[in-house]
Formats: sequence, C-alpha cells, structure tokens
Amino acid sequence: MTAQLLIGPVLRRVDGDRATLWLETSAAAQVRVEVDGPGAGSARTFSAYNHHYAMVTVDGLAPDSANPYRLFLDDRQVWPEADSEYPPPVIRTRSADDAAQPVSLIFGSCRKGTPQVSGRWLPPDALDAFSRRLMTDPETRPDLLVLLGDQVYADETSPKVRRFLRARRRNGHQGPTDQVVGFEEYTKLYLESWRDPEVRWLFSTVPSVMIFDDHELIDDWNTSASWRADMAAQPWWRERISAGLASYWIYQHLGNLSPDELAADPLFRKVSEAEDATDLLHEFGLRVDEPGSAENTDVPYQWSFALDLGRTRLIVLDNRCNRVLTPGARSMLPAAEWNWFVNRAHGDYDHLVVGSSLPWLMPPAIHYLEAWNERISESHRPRSAAFGEKVRRTFDLEHWAAFGKSFVALGELFRRLGEGGPEAPGHRVGAGGAYRAPASISVLSGDVHHSYAARAEFGHAMATPVYQLTCSPIHNEVPLPLRPLMRVAWWPGVVHAVRALARTVSVRKPALRWKKLAGPYFGNAVGTLRLDGAVASARIEGTTKDGALHDVAAVDYHA
Repeated sequence: MTAQLLIGPVLRRVDGDRATLWLETSAAAQVRVEVDGPGAGSARTFSAYNHHYAMVTVDGLAPDSANPYRLFLDDRQVWPEADSEYPPPVIRTRSADDAAQPVSLIFGSCRKGTPQVSGRWLPPDALDAFSRRLMTDPETRPDLLVLLGDQVYADETSPKVRRFLRARRRNGHQGPTDQVVGFEEYTKLYLESWRDPEVRWLFSTVPSVMIFDDHELIDDWNTSASWRADMAAQPWWRERISAGLASYWIYQHLGNLSPDELAADPLFRKVSEAEDATDLLHEFGLRVDEPGSAENTDVPYQWSFALDLGRTRLIVLDNRCNRVLTPGARSMLPAAEWNWFVNRAHGDYDHLVVGSSLPWLMPPAIHYLEAWNERISESHRPRSAAFGEKVRRTFDLEHWAAFGKSFVALGELFRRLGEGGPEAPGHRVGAGGAYRAPASISVLSGDVHHSYAARAEFGHAMATPVYQLTCSPIHNEVPLPLRPLMRVAWWPGVVHAVRALARTVSVRKPALRWKKLAGPYFGNAVGTLRLDGAVASARIEGTTKDGALHDVAAVDYHA
C-alpha cells in the first residue's frame, strides 16, 4: 500500500542546528526530510491503533538561516504538494550566538477547527488570519507558536464528527453520540482541525509547542475529587481518558520535547521499537490518569516542559492532569513537579515566560468568587459542601484562585525572582556583584474566551514587571450574556461586594494586587510577545469580519 501524508508535516522544536517534525501517514513508510542547504533527517513511522506516525529529527542545519525543505515518503515527495499555492515551508534557525537576538512568540488558545459549530457560524479564525499575513510578509515570522489549550474539542464536536460518532454508536461503540471516546474518534478531531489549509501551512513552517486544557478530554477535567468520582462511574470514561491522553501524547506532547529529550524518553523508545504500540499506549493512558500527590513523590508522567530561546526562558505548565485534588491540600502541581518548576524558574536568562492554560490573575471579582467557592466546597457541613461543588461545576470555578495555596505560591515565587538577590540562586551576577532579577516575567494564558492584559503590583518597589497576558479564543466565542459579567468583574464596587462574601469564610486578601491595562476583548484573537534586550512588548490582535487582523490591545514594559 502506498503511504499518503494525512496530517503535517508539523514543525515542532528548532534547537540550535536541529529540528523535529511530526506527521501522520496512511501506512507504514520511511520518512525523509531534505533541506535546501545543510541539514537532513529520516525516520521510520511507528504504529498504534492502526495509525502511523513519525517524529523526524533534522540534523546539521546552518545557523541564522531560513531554508526551504521537502518531505518524502518512500522516496516520493509529498510536501510541499506539487500544485501548492502557498510559499515553500522553511526551517529557520537562530544565530549561533543569539544572546542579543530578539525573541517573538505568538500565543493563544481555544480553537475549533470548523467555521460552523452546532448550527452557528463562528467569527473568522485568528490563526488562519495570522497565517495569511505571514504568507505576504515573511518578516513577521515568530520564533515560536505557543498554543495554550483546547487545540481540539472532544466534548463539543462538529456536525461532520457527530455523524461519524452516531454511526459508531449504532455499530456498538459505547459513549455519547456527540462526544468522542475512543482513539479512532480522537483522530478525526485532529484530521479535521490540522488539515485546515492555512493552518497546515503555518504549522509546517513555524515551530510550535502545545499544552492541553480541559476540552482535549472533557469540560471541567479534574476540577475536584468528587468530579473524578462521578466521572469514574461512567461506563465509557476509562476508554475516554486512556484514548485522550494517548492521543495527546502522540499528536501534541511528543513535539514539545527536544531531540535529546525524545531520545531519553523511555515510552517513546518503546513505542518506536514496537511493531504495534496500541497496548503500550492504552496502558499508558490509564496509568498516568492519577491525581497528583501533596507529598514530594514522582508524578506518573510530567507534561510540563521548558525551553530557552536566546535570553528568554519559557516554562509551560500542566494545569490539568497532575493536579492535587485532596480537600485541604489542593494544588495546581504536585510537589515534585512544583520543585521542578521552581528550579527551572531560576537561571541565567533575561526574560521569564510562563505558559499556563488557566490565567493566574483573573478579573478580581471572579478571583474572590473562586476563593470563596474553594472554602465552601471543603466545608465540614455536607449541604454546604454539596452546594459549593454544584456552583464550582456550573460556573467553571477552577482557575488558580480555586487552588488558593498554588495562587499564593506562584505570586511568592515571582516576588522572589523579581527582587533578585541571594534568594534567587542561579541568576547571573551583574555589575558590582549583585544578583540581577529578570527584566520581565510574563504569564501567557487562555481558556476564558476573552482577552486582556493585567499587571501585578506587589506593594513595594520591585524592578521586575510581572504581567498576565490572556488571549482566548483563537476560534470560538463567548456567549453574549456572559460578556457583561466579564466586564463588571473588574469594577471596584463589584470587587468589594464579592470580597466581602469571601471574607465570611475567612478568605484573606492576596499579598499582591493587579490592575487591568487592556481589555476585555471578546473576539477571536492571537497574541504576540516580543522580548528584546531589557524590553518586553505585547499586543493582542483580533479578527475583522473579512478575516484580517487588527490591534485590540498593546502594552510595553521593562525593568
């Protein structure tokens, strides 16, 4: 059988003189990448669930270059396609000594892959719009695309996918008729979303990293211990969680790893060597679905990752799978993963960027509501706890404020980093022998279907500015009735009222304050963060009715 290219190639990590590309094929094949200039790579596809995938490492790339490449399956060129109307895909590398070279990141979250969902037409796709701009203006090419969750929607499917699901259910496959359950069903989501022509071209020529949020699995994934107990009672849940995590590992997580990390990953080695990795990945998906531990023990699998671009350090956090859900000890990250994060947050860099699918700084009224709800849900009175849990699930109260200890710990970490000094070991020593704080700290987030920028204020002089940059959705919408609520949640009077409610259950006022600088904006959008020397600048661009991009928010900040 002649292998065809189904999805990809997706350019993932570009590290020095090496790059990784991911793809899916219709049959087993030998994959080869040739670059117009130094650099080449090849790999054999691996198989799981009757699907075929490859991760190709391209070695020997020239520094400070942007060279077109070609992809071959069994010596047949399949990318770029012969009749392609798009510019040739390229692999761009940074200079060998790139300390002074600016870094540009494009970020956002929440992208539905079709223009119509449940009979409604969505506004233009911001990722499509950015792709079209890049085609006409290559100078706008970013260093990295950072996708912050809900790359696919397992629980909100398109009409085409629902037709496929209904046929599957009639043939005996268990589960809801409008939500995916098995691995084969998950593959339809990626096929639908990642074969969008503009997005497919963009993915083939701009490096990308990705982290899940809840909709890759199901709305409110791991919101609480009682939520997990309720889901475990569903007869189709074990298959859903196994297939969801296995498919995420293949389609998204593998590309987050550098070539060295890929080579060191024991699961990837086993999967690559197996004739059929289905059983391996099925067991893996079940095994890693374990709530985190408050103790300092290993996690089943670490989804968080980190990388350096020039003088910028990017750390992307898992806000979902490894949460600690034990009442009284709830935490966004288990102790072992939190310690990893703290260690990576210290080091020799100029700018720290933290990718968190869920915003750290929410509109203040919502922050206090979530903090109140966490206390109520852990009440020793059963009726109060049940009421709190119902409110939590109804209004999606599950951000950092709903994990109060983690919210405080993250703010304290940023404060220590921003003050510099001996308590921030590992920072480079500046003039006079003093430790230097980062030039900026930025938290990139999505999830909430509106975009805004806010600055954290720690109540004393701190050299390092700390910003929350939220950009969502890329291609979705927020219901009209919710938009006024998102606006008034910043109003001082509303904030005071909800804070008074939170005080009734002894919620303390945070040690920091935050001020909205831009937004909220409710349209489809992408964000840009540019880091150059000591200066950081961010902007959010929304889509117009004709599918172009226009500025809706901009901030500049520096130490």
